[in-house]
Parts: sequence; structure tokens; C-alpha cells
Amino acid sequence: MKRLVSLSAFAALLMAGTAQAQQVSVKIGVMSDMSSLYADIGGPGSTAAAKLAIADFVKANPNVKVDLVSADHQNKADVGSGVVNKWYDTENVDLVIDVPNSGVALAVSQIATTKNKVFIVSGAAASDLTGPKCSPNTVHWTYDTWMLANGTGKALVKTGGDTWFFLTADYAFGHALERDTAAAVEANGGKVLGKVRHPLNTNDFSSFLLQAQTSKAKIVGLANAGGDTINAIKAGAEFGIVKGGQKFAGLLVFASDVNAMGLATAQGLTLTETWYWDLNDNNRAWTKRWQTERAAAGKFPTMVQAGVYSGVTHYLKAVVALKGAKDGKAVVAQMKKTPTDDPLFGKGTIRADGRKIHDAYLLEVKAPAESKHPGDFYKLKATIPAAEAFRPLKDGNCPLVSG
Repeated sequence: MKRLVSLSAFAALLMAGTAQAQQVSVKIGVMSDMSSLYADIGGPGSTAAAKLAIADFVKANPNVKVDLVSADHQNKADVGSGVVNKWYDTENVDLVIDVPNSGVALAVSQIATTKNKVFIVSGAAASDLTGPKCSPNTVHWTYDTWMLANGTGKALVKTGGDTWFFLTADYAFGHALERDTAAAVEANGGKVLGKVRHPLNTNDFSSFLLQAQTSKAKIVGLANAGGDTINAIKAGAEFGIVKGGQKFAGLLVFASDVNAMGLATAQGLTLTETWYWDLNDNNRAWTKRWQTERAAAGKFPTMVQAGVYSGVTHYLKAVVALKGAKDGKAVVAQMKKTPTDDPLFGKGTIRADGRKIHDAYLLEVKAPAESKHPGDFYKLKATIPAAEAFRPLKDGNCPLVSG
């Protein structure tokens, strides 16, 4: 009889424990550009990456329930802010991730701080997100303008590209990328001869490229991204920028951009990324899954989309460690406390300022004859160690960092 009671008590405890474990539930919102110039960088591909991360985590942790929603910010801070406020206030979203537009991302970071939720930036680049605008609720995951500037900019100056002219997207991201790259160029002995700013999502670059040609700068630095970068480089080919002895620096170029332009147009571009689908077997295996989830056999994932997978994975680990806590600051503190480790970015850390630290790669786009298979885009020129890839903590002016 005692044995029967003991077994019954054990079963009750087991059921109670299981019920308690099942209470770990979270809701994630992928906020991205779903339909415009950054849609291939993030967009539906970021949603697919989040789905893969959730599937992998729930398979290993069946007591965790994750709901996923997504929305298009239309590259407008007011639109993005409206959606995120609604998500946080009435739809019980705990984490917003991605946001490839620095203006939108800076607005979302403020909202996450005010409402004590979590924001992981994979798509936006402005280094201010871990500088003066840092937040205890925000983690900047994949890359930033300082990393891009000190990878591509520094490398080109050291190999003779010592005079620069910038074509800059006229909003927060472009301004930050131009600022950080100009600083890197000048710190390494180069000189900025001029700049011109263009509206976001520009189709006609002729007047801007004419100014770049007139400057006679050796390097035309493209402080833009996505469709703007693609359009500028295509127009530059028609203008004879490269044939005239100048060289484009793609300060933010993604695999999706190279795929859209084709190697014949993009060949020779120097760029910096933190993840490349064809770099190793893990990345290649994940890419096949992503292509299936995305239903996009001819597309290749970007570092932004890989960052969404990695960021979601680490976030879920922190939530489980805190037994489903909804306190955004506490979750981000746990994320910073715990070393990162996932199949795509490997081992890393998150600093006090919210900057995720990992290696970066200096790459060059292959000529068509060098490419061995679809998506074989890059030659690896150098690996930039994690300790050197991002701005030193002391230099960011983040209020969260003492001293």
C-alpha cells in the first residue's frame, strides 16, 4: 500500500513538473522589409530562418512553446513603431528580431527599452545601437558599420586605395557607415575627397556617379545596401567607373546582391561579412534546409538571415534558463552572461554594450571563370578575429559601460 501511495505521489509530481515545464512559452516577431530593396537581405528569408531555429530548439526542448509572427516595416520608422507597439502591448510578443533599416531599428530599440521587452538586431547596421544609443534590452547580433568600415575600408587603403568618394544612402544607416568608413580611411593614411547622398531606394544613379567620376578618387565607397548597391554598381558599369581606373568598395554587400548582379558585374568587389553560406559544411547543410523552408532553390541566405537563426537560438536558451521569464532586461542580461554557441556562428560572446562578438571575413567576389558551382561567390582574403572585428568596448560611448 505504501508503495502504491509512493508511486502515485511520484506520478503526481512528474505530472506537475511536466505541466510547469509546458508553461515556458514565448512569442517572437520578425520585423523586416518584406517587399522592397532589403527584402532579399532579410524579409521572408529571415522568417524562414526563425522557423528553423524554433523547430530545432523545440525538438530538443519539447516543453517549450514558441509562436511566431512577422510584419513588413516598409522602411518607415512610424510604420515599424506602430506594429511593434501593438505587438508588445496587445499581442504578447516577447522578442522582436531582424529589422534591416537603422532608422526603424533605433526606434524599435527605444520602444523595447520603454516596455522592457527584448530586441535582437540582425538586419540593421548602425554602430550607434551599441554606442550612444545602446540599451539593456537590445542585442546587436550580426554586423555593424564599424565592422564593415574597419574590414573593407582599412584593407583597401592598405592596398593602395587611399582616396575615397562616398555614395551614401541618406538616412541613419548610410550616415553611420560613411562616418565609420571615413574614420577608418583617414586613420590608415587615406583621404576622403568628397561625398554625395542619395534617397533610399534610388533607381537613377547617373548624377551621383558623375560626381564620383569627377572627383577622380581611386575608391567609390558605396555606403548603401540591397537594391541601392545593386543599382549603383550596375549603373557604374554603364558609366565605365571600373574601366576608368576607379574601383567600387561595396561597404555592405550581401550574397543576395551578388546573386542578383551576377559575377560578371560584381567580380572584384571587396567586402566584409560575418557569415557566408559556402564557408563550411555546417553552413552548406543549413542552407539546404533554408532553401527548402524558403521554397527558394535559386536563392542563397545572407548573414542577416543566419543571424536571425543564431539570435533566436540564443534567446530561447536564455528564456529556458530563466524558466520562461518575461522581464526583457533580465533575459538580455542572461544572454550576455551565457557564452553563445550555435551551428552557424560557433562560439561567441555578448558584451556589456549588447554587441555580439564573432569573427568577420574579408572577401572578394570571384570572376565567373573562378566559380565552381551556383552560389560560389567569394574568395576568402582574410579572417578578422572576433577580438579585432568590432569596435573596442571602451570606444563606443555606451552608457551601460562604466569607466
